[in-house]
Amino acid sequence: MSLANVLLVAAGALLVFDLIVRTICGRLVLRHFERKIPFAVEQATPNLSAERIEFPSADGLTLRGSLLRHTDQKPRGLVIFCPELEGSHWSANNYAAGLFAGGYDVLSFDFRNQGESDSTPGYEPMHWLTEYEVSDVLSAIRYARSRADIASLPIGLFGISRGGGAALAAAIRTPDVQVVACEGAYSTESLMLHYVLRWASLYVPAWVMRRLPIWHVRGTLVLVRWFSGWRKRVRHVTIERSLPVLSDRSILMIAGGRDTYVTPQITEILAKRVDPTRELLWVVPAARHNEARHVDQAGYDERLLEAFRRLETPVPDRFPRLLHVA
Repeated sequence: MSLANVLLVAAGALLVFDLIVRTICGRLVLRHFERKIPFAVEQATPNLSAERIEFPSADGLTLRGSLLRHTDQKPRGLVIFCPELEGSHWSANNYAAGLFAGGYDVLSFDFRNQGESDSTPGYEPMHWLTEYEVSDVLSAIRYARSRADIASLPIGLFGISRGGGAALAAAIRTPDVQVVACEGAYSTESLMLHYVLRWASLYVPAWVMRRLPIWHVRGTLVLVRWFSGWRKRVRHVTIERSLPVLSDRSILMIAGGRDTYVTPQITEILAKRVDPTRELLWVVPAARHNEARHVDQAGYDERLLEAFRRLETPVPDRFPRLLHVA
């Protein structure tokens, strides 16, 4: 057998081995990727002084929520609140009360298939961010710009957990958002990689993992996201590579030091991608997932107010063109 044939056979064997490894690992990851995590969501009490609102999504659903407005003074800006998975638009009372007390109007809404909003048939929301949630945030921005009473207010986004990822993704696509604050935020790509590397030894022999370069693992995770999205008819959103677009915005990321779902290191990845030269992450040592305000309410509200002060700068009256960043 010639050297060329030997090399061809060896290459074919490597490709077959690679396919076997990707198939085995991919099926294991897919099983966990499509399993819904049971987050403990704090119940929220309706605010009777809030205006009930509804507006259309980009694909014709009706999204519902509430709007807290200052009628006795000129508001400093508009905060659009994006709740966590299985949360309610009323949870803005639990997280953004300090911002309203500080002079900002607060618009909160339920994502599709959640709370009071309409549902997309066949769509089961997970903790993984999809284009549906990003589109819903952009629809909330369009709604704010369509109302004469709040259209001229500068806009900031505030999101919790998956809502934080949706806020970051939406801000990447429109320069109309000047500020983004989030608690417990993560991106699908970094969270998947974290858990795969953490639990791989339970399913895959250690000698296999030692020989797999990180780019190979990432490639398998891309295939898992693609296959799951194709099967469920959704498009999963990753934001790491686009986060530098936000380097000129006011950004605050909050993490709980005792958060076992989204560790501070995961949120820190996002903060460093935005701008490695700035301190954008605040870790509350004693807080668990989305509990930072319970642990340090005064510090929480103070940090938010500091981040949102940028909204006091004037912005054009018209709604800028939405950008799409893949």
